[in-house]
Amino acid sequence: MIVQDRADIASAQRIVVKVGSSSISGEASWRIPMLVKALADAHRRGAEVLLVSSGAIATGMPFLDLASRPTDLATQQAAAAVGQNVLVYRYQEALRPFGITAGQILLTAGDFEDPTHRSNAQRALERLLDLRILPIVNENDTVATHEIRFGDNDRLAALVARLVSADALVLLSDIAHLYTRPPGEPGAEPLDVIAHDADLSALEFGSVVVNSVGTGGAATKVSAARLAAANGIGTLVTSADLVADALAGNHVGTWFAPAPSPASLGKLAQ
Repeated sequence: MIVQDRADIASAQRIVVKVGSSSISGEASWRIPMLVKALADAHRRGAEVLLVSSGAIATGMPFLDLASRPTDLATQQAAAAVGQNVLVYRYQEALRPFGITAGQILLTAGDFEDPTHRSNAQRALERLLDLRILPIVNENDTVATHEIRFGDNDRLAALVARLVSADALVLLSDIAHLYTRPPGEPGAEPLDVIAHDADLSALEFGSVVVNSVGTGGAATKVSAARLAAANGIGTLVTSADLVADALAGNHVGTWFAPAPSPASLGKLAQ
């Protein structure tokens, strides 16, 4: 179906939802059951839901006695190897009361560039959805290198949404809206709707930040949302705390309207 407005998310047939490390890791892990409840409600009405979840490295950090995100690649890979296992376990436990089974998909940027890998990933995701499994997608941090990383899972979510021809993409953040400038600055105003061809050059989105658990920022979400919208996928950016409202089609967040004539697929990693 064509999702022209955020209200249409309530009836969308295929939805990709992305959540960041800071929203579901450490002391914020209490949000996992809340997030899963919203996904399960959409699943129950018949929607096909895919979750792109960051958090492997952040989840693994306490098991390696790390107080902050490691900076060297080898320790990041080790933390991810431990954390991905725990993260998916937590999701599956939260899904259990709803009778939903999770399926884990780990991807690298190279998987989108290689036609065979891309086709295999697409086929696996499609089959999981056919079987009513909820795919949980993350970057394969244990094999990714600094040179070939996505850089953030917002972009990964946009690429996954395009790969499976999703009807809508929901990017969950720490704030309810995007703003005309960083929300802590004077004159910052929330953005409601952004047209697919809008000129955003006058707006000031925060650059990528690296906090104690993950990477990301408003700029990465804008870039990912515009990528998805250019391919005909309406995208909502809002707070993780508002995920239930987002999936119910309520008027929350910042909506990136889809382009009426989606861009050519081209190379999916571009």
